[in-house]
Amino acid sequence: MDFLRMLAKARTPGGTAFFRACTWFGEEVCVVAVLCLLFWCIDKRAAYRISFAYFASGLAVQILKITFRIERPWVLDPEFLPVEGAMTTATGYSFPSGHTQAATAMYGTLFLWAAAWQTKQKVKKILCCFFSILAVVLVGMSRMYLGVHTPKDVFVSFAVSFVLVLVVSYLYNTGQLDHHKKIVVIVLMAISVFAVVYALVLGNAEVIPKALVSDCAKAGGAGVGFAVGWYIETGRIQFLCRGAWRRQVVRYFSGIAVTLLLKSGLKIVLGDSLPANAIRYFLVVLWIMALFPAAIKAAEERYKKR
Repeated sequence: MDFLRMLAKARTPGGTAFFRACTWFGEEVCVVAVLCLLFWCIDKRAAYRISFAYFASGLAVQILKITFRIERPWVLDPEFLPVEGAMTTATGYSFPSGHTQAATAMYGTLFLWAAAWQTKQKVKKILCCFFSILAVVLVGMSRMYLGVHTPKDVFVSFAVSFVLVLVVSYLYNTGQLDHHKKIVVIVLMAISVFAVVYALVLGNAEVIPKALVSDCAKAGGAGVGFAVGWYIETGRIQFLCRGAWRRQVVRYFSGIAVTLLLKSGLKIVLGDSLPANAIRYFLVVLWIMALFPAAIKAAEERYKKR
C-alpha cells in the first residue's frame, strides 16, 4: 500500500490520461480484437499460441482470485482513493491482476514469437521485442498507478501468466500440442469445469459473491469453447487466414460484428443466470474459433468455383 500511496501523490492529469490509455491494452475487448485479427486474417499459429496462454492463465487467475479472496486496495485501506472511473474495470478480488494476466499472455507470447523470428530485418525484430515488453510493463504499471492493484497483485499475475506462456511455447515448439490434441482438449476442458464447480461450491457456501461465481462460469464456458473450437478447426476445417486485403477487411469486421451481436443477443435470449453465462461465452468463443472459420472456408470455396 505504501507504493500505491506514493504513486497517488505523484498523479497528474496527463499521467492519469496516459495510464488509463495504457490499461486498455489489457482489457478483454482489446485482447479479443487482436486475437480475431491474427486468427482470421494474419497468422493462425501465432493466434493459437496466444489463445492457449490467454485462456490457461485466465482460468488460473480466476481460481487464485476466489481461493485467496484478497480485497481491492480501497477496501484494504478505506482512506486510499483510486483514480475516479478506474474502478469500473476493477471487478472481483484484487489478487492476482486480470489485466496483467491478459497483457502477459498476449504480449509475452508475441515477445517469444518475435525473439525466435528468423529474419534479416534485425531492427523490426528488436522493435517487436521491445514493444511487447513495454506493453506488459505499462499495463502492469497502469493498474498500480490507477490504484486498483497492489504490486503483489501485478507481479504474481505476471509470474503465473509468463510461466504458462513459456509452457505453451515449449509444447508448440516440440509439437506436443498437435500430437496430443485429445489429451490437450480434455485437460483444458477439465480445468474449465473445475473452475466453475469450485466457484459454485464457494458461492453456495456464501464464501464468495455470486458475481464472482458468474465470472468463473464465463471463464469456464470460454475455456471449453476454445478447446472444442481449436480441436474442430485444426482437425476438420483448416481454413486459410490469408487473402486479398479487401476480403480480409470485410471478413474481420463482419466477424467482429456477429461476435458482438452474439454476446449481447444471447444475453437477452438466455438471460443472466450462471448456466446462461457459461453457455453464452462457450458459443461466442466457439463462433470465433470454429463456426466463423467454417463460414470463411465455405465462402472462399464458392468464390473459387465462380
